Amino acid sequence: MGIKKNFAYSSLLTVSSFLFPMLTYPYVSRVLGVTNIGICNFIDSIINYFILFSSMGINVVGIREIAKAKGDVLRLSKVFSALWILMASMTLLMLLCLLTVSIFVPQLNEYASLIMIGACKLIANLFLIEWFYRGIEEFKYITYRSLLVKVIYVACVFLFIHHPADYSIYYILSVLLVVFNAFFNIFYSRKFIRFIWDKNVLDEYKRSFFILGIYAMLTSMYTSFNVTFLGFVTNVTEVGYYTTATKLHGIILAFFTAFTGVMLPRMSALVAENRMDEVKRLINKSFDLLFMISIPLIVFSIYFAPEIIYLISGNGYEGAITPMRMVMPLVLIIGMEQILIVQLLMPLKKDRSILINSIIGACVGMVANILLVPTWAAKGSAIVWVLAEVAVLLSASYFLRKQIVSLYVVARKLLLALFQSLPYVLVCWFVTCVEDNVGIVLFYTFVGFLLIFYLENFEFVSIKIDAIKKK
Repeated sequence: MGIKKNFAYSSLLTVSSFLFPMLTYPYVSRVLGVTNIGICNFIDSIINYFILFSSMGINVVGIREIAKAKGDVLRLSKVFSALWILMASMTLLMLLCLLTVSIFVPQLNEYASLIMIGACKLIANLFLIEWFYRGIEEFKYITYRSLLVKVIYVACVFLFIHHPADYSIYYILSVLLVVFNAFFNIFYSRKFIRFIWDKNVLDEYKRSFFILGIYAMLTSMYTSFNVTFLGFVTNVTEVGYYTTATKLHGIILAFFTAFTGVMLPRMSALVAENRMDEVKRLINKSFDLLFMISIPLIVFSIYFAPEIIYLISGNGYEGAITPMRMVMPLVLIIGMEQILIVQLLMPLKKDRSILINSIIGACVGMVANILLVPTWAAKGSAIVWVLAEVAVLLSASYFLRKQIVSLYVVARKLLLALFQSLPYVLVCWFVTCVEDNVGIVLFYTFVGFLLIFYLENFEFVSIKIDAIKKK
């Protein structure tokens, strides 16, 4: 299946991961309230942290090595089995650690029932094996499966969540979403592989599994750890503000994450075949796509943050407006990181550089968390995230300064894209000056943005329209 079809399926899959919760979030946030939303997100951040430890480097090593072995059924089965055994051993260890922490950490005692529910998510993650399907580029299957389960999830939310005390039911439904996906995945995997024990293959991947796992854990020190740390040093209400502020950022970034998810196995294959000219061409295309889409969306989201927060969550979430404005530039920053790290450093097996990157980000994140979050709460967490991601981007740029892509060319493209964003700012200012109705303002601004996008990217849009007509 080609990149375009994989990208289409992956886009639908990744965006649905954020879009379906957004269908329910305006309802759930109003019914449960900011404090109960904060409780669920606080506990889920802890569970996700243990999932991160149990997965180690599987999401990179798994996709990369499965992509290389997919043409050989025997080799594919051995690689899958070895990686799954490594992950199973870590999952068992993390399950024991989670139970221990839930008993001996006083702040978690009152949420013991939610943690037990979350433990089911940790176990189900072992059988989710999404990395396997991404490696063999089975995006069509995982998209259809995911959409089916999410439709059922959305229906259940509206059926069973009616009162603030229903926050535990809300969390159960969120965990069941993972459980059912895992069930379908492990059942369908029998079509492609069988379990084969091979100690030599297991030994072959131990180092990469743990090194890239350390990278993932260090990266979490300035991403998912922010939520956990915020909950411990402030309160669950601030967690509610922060997680609400990052909702839209996640949806927008999902579009580019979908593209990056498709590109990792493709880039790994191209590097293995030493087709560096094609790698360079695709990298330049990735930067063009990122700059073209992300900057207008960032401008719109920052300018209309109050209106967006109200539409998403209603009254009582005003504390999320400023953090949202702070994190929106991360759509561009993280997008650039994904190109440099996921599309270049990982396929090139620059594991040491990736590890150093994550160490730098983790150090910046930890120091900034300690200095800023106790005083600035949700706003501090937003600042921490931005500072850490900028540090990682600069570090990745340094490691790739002489590799394949010209950073001078990238910087020139970025400056041009920023200059071209000025008309978008003017549209926002003009529309808000002549109209007060929020709905009309957003509609006119959206139309204005589309017109500017078409004029600035006429060649790109024309090519896409011609391609659609030919089909």
